[in-house]
Amino acid sequence: MNYPLEDTIIALATPAGAGSISVIRISGENCFEITDTIFKGKAAPIKDCPSHTIHYGNILTQNDEVIDDVLVSIFKKPNSYTGEDVIEISSHGNQYIVNRIIQRFLDEKIRLAEPGEFTKRAFLNGKIDLAQAEAVADIINARTEASLKGARNQFDGILSSKIEVLRNQLLEISSLLELELDFAEEEIELMPLQTVKTKIEETISEIDSLLKTYSFGKIIRDGVNVALVGRPNVGKSSLLNYFLKEARAIVSDIPGTTRDIIREELVIDGILFRISDTAGLRSTEDAIEKEGVLRSKDEIRNADIVILMSDINNADDKSIVNELLELTDENRILHIINKIDLKPNYLLDKDIAVSVKKGIGISKLFDSLKEKVCSINTFSEKSAVVSNLRHYNSLIKTNECLTAALESVKNNMSEEYIAVDLRNAVSSLGEIIGKVTSEDILNNIFSKFCIGK
Repeated sequence: MNYPLEDTIIALATPAGAGSISVIRISGENCFEITDTIFKGKAAPIKDCPSHTIHYGNILTQNDEVIDDVLVSIFKKPNSYTGEDVIEISSHGNQYIVNRIIQRFLDEKIRLAEPGEFTKRAFLNGKIDLAQAEAVADIINARTEASLKGARNQFDGILSSKIEVLRNQLLEISSLLELELDFAEEEIELMPLQTVKTKIEETISEIDSLLKTYSFGKIIRDGVNVALVGRPNVGKSSLLNYFLKEARAIVSDIPGTTRDIIREELVIDGILFRISDTAGLRSTEDAIEKEGVLRSKDEIRNADIVILMSDINNADDKSIVNELLELTDENRILHIINKIDLKPNYLLDKDIAVSVKKGIGISKLFDSLKEKVCSINTFSEKSAVVSNLRHYNSLIKTNECLTAALESVKNNMSEEYIAVDLRNAVSSLGEIIGKVTSEDILNNIFSKFCIGK
């Protein structure tokens, strides 16, 4: 994205295709004047109309033929999405009409917007910070209530505010240390090293707390990866079919029917669960089934939750539990016993009894899945939560710089060494909210947006 940011840009802001209406967005210095040459309505010229008003009229060709009757919304800088003068044209939702309107503006030396260019301008004009800009894409792509809430919290600045506080704390310490260096000969101490040590340790602790939110934030943003595992013929594929209310997986009495990973998605109370039905875990000489077992083990390693399904006739299979514990943590495993209808009086301790065939215990299984997710989360809805890998890596880098600064303090090193590490920590935090960033990072972020955003 190397076009001049002074250009006036245009793009379709709503999905392409047929619909009731389409919205075309225009942003830039000359958008009002150019619109006045194309749009004819009863109101005064667009450039003289108040901001946040809507006007009815026609978009005309160069020969004054009507392309479409439209509504034109006016947003004057700085009170617009981009911080620039913005026009939004609501036309009939016909792709041919939309293309003609856009081309009409392109003929007036307006250019097509790049992916994410409207939001990039909002960031560059100080309307939002970089973390909030990334949240815009997450809001657009959110598929569940939980992911939408997480993205909304980030857009509302909850994480940004926390990062800004930490950054200012470090900036204050660093500035005082650098000021002391200027008065080294006078031996003026503006902040005792013990205080510096305490403040650095407190900041490291706060960043550690943020880092701990990443596993939960990633789940809320991307969903929960659930591996459905067990011996052959315990009912894993039947359970997947029950979840989906359709015959997605082949069910057979023949062991080893499932040989590859079958992945499907399920939403439970606003949380996205990505269910993977795996090949039955057992020793086999069949080359294809053996590959399926290897893939099952990879799936277990990468899963957030592992549903271990056992048969009521073999509920105490300790060997498979031990096999799982070599691949994942115990707190990720949810053990369920299937075919409980065959022994209705069977007593269970902590495991969940179900009958996929009869639909018994499935609601309890759903509740247990949600409890597993909640056990990962010890944060309130309004807590600052890290869900973005770029933010996570910046926090890791910040803590590395702070740890180096702390070592310098403990070893009575010169304030110069401490100040350098603190400045690097400040820069790493600044990368999250866009106080410090490169053009390459910006291009990488905004290139993933849709064109009209």
